[in-house]
Amino acid sequence: MSLAEQQNVREKYYAEATRYMENAREYLKSAQKEGSFYRDQKYVRTACGTAYSGVLVALDGYCVLKEIHTSKSKKERKSIEYYQKNIANQDKKMLDYLNAAYDILHLSGYYDGIQSVEVIKTGFNFANTIIEKIKPLSN
Repeated sequence: MSLAEQQNVREKYYAEATRYMENAREYLKSAQKEGSFYRDQKYVRTACGTAYSGVLVALDGYCVLKEIHTSKSKKERKSIEYYQKNIANQDKKMLDYLNAAYDILHLSGYYDGIQSVEVIKTGFNFANTIIEKIKPLSN
């Protein structure tokens, strides 16, 4: 893949992933933070699910950049195991961030509805770290 093609992939996936994160931050604003906890679990769950979706978009872009074989059908769903296996072969630190983002945002935040401000903030930080891996190169 040429540098121009890589840059196009970075721009496309980075823009989409950051859009998800911006939307997630907006949902958190609606969750009514009181001290160390958010009061409205519905908005926290929505924010965490949206942020995790941004992580998946970034990981898809990362896989394209690393020329990792993806499924034949775009509609075919990828599992967390798919991402873990392929990321582990490329970057062990990124795998750590993926596992942490998955645990915090997807499992604890989205499914369990954890409302701790610090935990959610940490999950968002892990998500942003993953998304930064595909940030377009500056000219």
